[in-house]
Amino acid sequence: MSMIISLLASLFITADQPAPPDSGRHVFVNARIIPVTQTEIPNGFLLIDNGKIVEFGDMTDWKPSAAPPTIHDCSGQTIMPGLVCTHSHIGIQGRGGGGADRSDPIQPDVRILDTIDIQNSGFRRAVAGGLTCLNIMPGSGHLSSGQTAYVKLRPATRVEDLLILDDENRPMGGLKMANGTNPQRDAPFPGTRGKSASLVRQAFIDAQEYQRKLDEAAADPGKMPERNLRMEALCEVLRGERVVHHHTHRHDDILTVLRLADEFDFRVVLHHVSDGWKIPDEIAEAGAPCSVILVDSPGGKQEAIDISYETGRILDDAGVDVAFHTDDLITDSRWFRRMPALAMRAGMDRQSALESITIKGAMMLDLDDRIGSLEPDKDADFILLDGDPFSIYTTNLQTWVEGRKVFDRSSPSDRLYAVGGPGAGQPLRPYLCCIDEGHHE
Repeated sequence: MSMIISLLASLFITADQPAPPDSGRHVFVNARIIPVTQTEIPNGFLLIDNGKIVEFGDMTDWKPSAAPPTIHDCSGQTIMPGLVCTHSHIGIQGRGGGGADRSDPIQPDVRILDTIDIQNSGFRRAVAGGLTCLNIMPGSGHLSSGQTAYVKLRPATRVEDLLILDDENRPMGGLKMANGTNPQRDAPFPGTRGKSASLVRQAFIDAQEYQRKLDEAAADPGKMPERNLRMEALCEVLRGERVVHHHTHRHDDILTVLRLADEFDFRVVLHHVSDGWKIPDEIAEAGAPCSVILVDSPGGKQEAIDISYETGRILDDAGVDVAFHTDDLITDSRWFRRMPALAMRAGMDRQSALESITIKGAMMLDLDDRIGSLEPDKDADFILLDGDPFSIYTTNLQTWVEGRKVFDRSSPSDRLYAVGGPGAGQPLRPYLCCIDEGHHE
């Protein structure tokens, strides 16, 4: 009986995940350094300590210190900031993208962090692709499907290990909203674009009234209105404390978002913007950043029929802050670097392309003071590549988050998630019987 139990247990043993080394003092030498916000260094070094970037520069400026760091020879490799994805659904399963349900089209009280599956294999694919920070979103089948979560891809056993906290130790995130065809269905959902805008307008008017009562109460418990989680989230938006991440495709839908943002004075990041290339000046005038999606295969939806590889270039030329996103699994996170590469093929300049998956995404998440570029005192989030970031032949060798190595392609268990194979689609180690697991070439 004990032998049978042992055999059954072998089927469910979790995949080898060696604990990453403690965050310490490391120097990476002889590497091509792409800081993003400063000039590239053909042969340079990067020094990190206690999870932060200490300095970087040309190898001729490297001076061994009194406290010798662990030295990594990166000859022939490229170091750049960890990639930031402003729109991901990794770790989310089930109806509605894990957020709001069918009871109401506007549910800003729902938190996506309460439904994230921390053991989802998508997190391993993401670090294999060089992603270090995600905006995890609920789905777009509602006018508002809930609050998003900004996460770092640290080693984790619970969702709290991933969350990025603000100065008051509160989880950071935005509010997911959507318009167009996705939220349209039978009542109580809207049936038209006009009704969609009307419902959103009324929700914000209600939030303004709730905020007025809060202001009048001046924190006096006897005067405070009855607590309303839905209103609290919308008031955070009205106060500028929570940015709206808005799914929108068609040019008229984009303009409706901008109209509402102007009417209620809330901050917004436009997501997808398939028709954004048609109205670049209007978007630029509104000062709205754009998180753009590109696809290179047939399919999609009617309202995205005019999607263009040139969107990034056209918006960038108009002065719009542009980032790209995966919408994982629309684009597998392992291929994230292809998004700006495709935009470059359509005319986007290299510097803007680099910024679009690093510092511009960080700006859209209010995190550009922590991540998105290689600068002293920023988090030591970076990747090591074996070639140029925009070459299809380049692979990600290592991913570091806050000074800890979280992915190493030379490790068979990590490489599995980079290249795929039995076991890569689930967090359980496959039972391979007599197959030599050490042969991974």
